[in-house]
Amino acid sequence: MKILVSAGEASGDRYSSELVRALRKRFPAAEFFGCAGKQLRGAGVRAVVRSEEIAVVGIFEVIAHIPRVFRAFNRLVCAAQGERPSMAILTDSPDFHLRLARKLKRQGIPIFYYVAPQVWAWRKGRLRLLRKFIDNLLCIFPFEEKYFRENGVRASFVGHPLKCNVEAKISREKFFQNHNLDDKIPLITLLPGSRRGEATRHLKPLLGAVQQLQKNRRLNFVLPASSTTGKAFFEKHIDEPSVHIIEGETENALRYANLALAASGTITVEAALLGTPMVVFYRVTTASWLVGKLLVDVPFYSMVNLLAGRPIVQELIQRDCTAERLTTEVEKLLDNRQKCEKMRQELEEISNSLKTSQPAAERAAEVICTTFKSHSELI
Repeated sequence: MKILVSAGEASGDRYSSELVRALRKRFPAAEFFGCAGKQLRGAGVRAVVRSEEIAVVGIFEVIAHIPRVFRAFNRLVCAAQGERPSMAILTDSPDFHLRLARKLKRQGIPIFYYVAPQVWAWRKGRLRLLRKFIDNLLCIFPFEEKYFRENGVRASFVGHPLKCNVEAKISREKFFQNHNLDDKIPLITLLPGSRRGEATRHLKPLLGAVQQLQKNRRLNFVLPASSTTGKAFFEKHIDEPSVHIIEGETENALRYANLALAASGTITVEAALLGTPMVVFYRVTTASWLVGKLLVDVPFYSMVNLLAGRPIVQELIQRDCTAERLTTEVEKLLDNRQKCEKMRQELEEISNSLKTSQPAAERAAEVICTTFKSHSELI
């Protein structure tokens, strides 16, 4: 039995690797191959394509990378035709994966989509594609299952993959010692994004804020590099000795931080689960921003605020994402313990809303097995 697995982003790579391990318990003889990042490869998935090849964000930013992404797409389609997998599991990257789903469906392959595209926010036309090509959409947020089912998409809420897995791996003392940090002064964790393009856009305001914050106070700064950007990328682009660039360790860096500066995305949910106060920011190119404003229909940009239904964390988006504004918001949190504590309590409420009776990967594996069995009986 062969199973095609494909993930295009750092978070999807992580979630998929956990799912692969859960599926191995149920299909011990299965061979996994596809589009794999570092963690999927570590879980034993043979990489026909590497996730780093398709990790691009932004409407117009994608254009420059079309040839590379197109080549990766064709390699994956050819591999599926040659290997004839029994099923496919696609995670995140909807522009890439919904096109891939179309190709795979023509081969009669059952398709599972893990981490639902946020069509409730924008590009609702994707609902038609999900109805047509996806055998089961595995949702990680509670409200999504109802939304998709009401729109004719076969969907199952499996829980958030981070809920049972986000925890510090070492003690606070050990973390500070390992990275030569002073444990008597506040720690701020910098999270510029898991893709190189978005990280590059965010470094200037982030580093500007680091410099301004150090004028009047002593602070520690750490930047945990994701698997899709890598430590070497940040070492090349950051000439600021006060910023400690570390390989991975995102959970440790968030758990022991007084607060985080986080690019809007999955990492904000991770920070919420760890109870870390944060300021959220994001920038895209001007062209992408102008087009996005016409297409996006949500009251907030960060998932933390969307889940809460109210503004819990400050969002500094596009023009508001400046060194000055970042500095101001960080100082507000550092200087107001009550504000920080209130945010921690509100983040705990969000964390509790994502609870399920079993880990998301195990629940997702069960749904896949049940759906696959039903599909096989119909053939």
